[in-house]
Amino acid sequence: MTPRQHAPGGREAAAPSRRAVLAALGAVPVAAATAPALGLFGAPSAAAATDVLIDLSAERQTIKGFGGMNHTVWISDLTAAQRDTAFGNGEGQLGFTVLRIPVHEDRANWSREVATARRAIEHGATVIASPWNPPAHMTETFVRGSQTDARRLRYDMYGAYAQHLDDFVGFMRDNGVDLYAISVQNEPDYAHDWTWWTPAEIVRFLRENAGSISTRIIAPESFQYVKSLSDPILNDPAALANLDILGAHLYGTQYGNFPYPLFQQKGAGKELWMTEVYYPNSSDSADLWPQALDVGQHVHHAMVDAGFQAYVWWYIRRSYGPMREDGQISKRGASIAHFSKFVRPGYVRLNAASSPQADVYVSAYKGGDSKVVIVAVNKGTSPVSQQFTLADTTISGASSWLTDAGRTLAPRGGIGVSGGSFTGELPARSITTFVLDVGPGTGGDTEAPSVPGVPVVSGVTASSVTLQWTAATDNVGVSGYEVVRVDGGGESAVASSAVNRATVTGLSAGTAHTFAVYARDAAGNRSARSAAVTVTTDDAPAGTCGVDYRVAGDWGSGFQGEIVIRNTAATALTGWTLDFAFPAGQRVTNMWGGTPAQNGNTVSVTPADWTRTIPAGGSVTLGFIGTRGTTNPAPTTFTLNGTTCTTT
Repeated sequence: MTPRQHAPGGREAAAPSRRAVLAALGAVPVAAATAPALGLFGAPSAAAATDVLIDLSAERQTIKGFGGMNHTVWISDLTAAQRDTAFGNGEGQLGFTVLRIPVHEDRANWSREVATARRAIEHGATVIASPWNPPAHMTETFVRGSQTDARRLRYDMYGAYAQHLDDFVGFMRDNGVDLYAISVQNEPDYAHDWTWWTPAEIVRFLRENAGSISTRIIAPESFQYVKSLSDPILNDPAALANLDILGAHLYGTQYGNFPYPLFQQKGAGKELWMTEVYYPNSSDSADLWPQALDVGQHVHHAMVDAGFQAYVWWYIRRSYGPMREDGQISKRGASIAHFSKFVRPGYVRLNAASSPQADVYVSAYKGGDSKVVIVAVNKGTSPVSQQFTLADTTISGASSWLTDAGRTLAPRGGIGVSGGSFTGELPARSITTFVLDVGPGTGGDTEAPSVPGVPVVSGVTASSVTLQWTAATDNVGVSGYEVVRVDGGGESAVASSAVNRATVTGLSAGTAHTFAVYARDAAGNRSARSAAVTVTTDDAPAGTCGVDYRVAGDWGSGFQGEIVIRNTAATALTGWTLDFAFPAGQRVTNMWGGTPAQNGNTVSVTPADWTRTIPAGGSVTLGFIGTRGTTNPAPTTFTLNGTTCTTT
């Protein structure tokens, strides 16, 4: 068994210039007009239930689509009916708009991917491709840590490898599939079973060879969105010029590590895609509820916190995937379909408070077809009502679809609309998509409220701050306030409130934050922005850490484990040793993200290159395979550099 089921039996295991081709297609990537369009717009808002105010002019990233992987060598191809279920958008279909396929090192297998790719194209989907290995004659083995048979691309084969990738592009094109993009390498930083690349090697290939490939280029597809793999690309103008899509995987990536400030700063004109994940595991049935609701929350954070433009699952058809082996949509699939069926390519995410009340997660999108889509996830155990208001807009029609324990993508009615507002009823542990037909401004009341007073700060902690301001006035009445965080020339909504007071949470410790306030009336008119206030959050307690331990899969004599190390100190931690003891004789046989040394029950772990530094407030994830006896209890105590960590 391979660690993350990526390999067979496991996951389960001179062409025309690319620039010339893209220019001819009129297809220069334009994910975001400016870097701030992919900023942090997902900070939690005040805990109390508040009106979600959606400004149709506050545009964020353009959505490219949602989809999954087909790999006909490792598992059987989708059937004709299953292709339509995946890429069709009728009842009982997923509405996927992205297909990812492999670039097989053996050209004899290329034709195996054509049928599903062609059908996806016929449904209007985008097709991308990723290689796991170059052809064998282009590689060599080397020693990498304890791995004596590690594989890498020979340095004298970079040009030949670029030609290999471009040959695949041409083959698919000749067979009716115009690839939107091709990757340099799948997971070059987690390549025990395929081909390793260092950041410097990726930069060199992008600089010297990627320009000859006649489609868009994806890199680096780090398995855990490890920024140290992609930072060198963003910091090298020549390499960045030949990159079109920064691709990432999210295996074990904590939500706090989703944002990417350097991409916001330097990635203007590039696209940002999440090109592979399964979540939260590959061991549970995809129909378990409310566990499958976690997928909806994961997509939410990928869109809002990370600003990804695409979300691509691993295998489309699998017991833990969006489509069951019988070809029917699973509960996990329904959670994705609440986005994929309604948020179509070309839609634009809108700025909105992402967590208007406890356990509720909201994202909003608009299309060029005069529609606004709102996806609301209620992770709570009780039903809630949530008020939504579209600024300076009338809603002419509203419909919704619901998935919960007993219903799957079930249409619902009875939405009462008043001008630009409505109240959404969110059942316990559910995901709901609202589709709104919108019209021009409300017309009758066009007078905006007065400017709120400058916020006054109180209740400062390491992660939160309370703000209060002099109330605004309006000719009809103020309906609520929107608190924004100001960063350079941009801003992001962080809280909304019906009264002139709000608490902003989820802030970084020991950091200066600047806030301002808008007022709105019932017609959606918004005031000018208030004067801003800057406050520095308290430092986090020094020398603290947390560890999350879980068993991700168990097969009796062995198991797959996961350890998340959280640095809750105010400064980054570079270099660390994690110590713990198994209580029942378990043994680590393979680990990624760290190097284990075990003496009896005691395990000591030192970091891999990419996990050596844990940023302040950040985390790293270790995965491992272990053996066990009749029981498999979790370790009770973890210490990091001698400090005892809190555990969950």
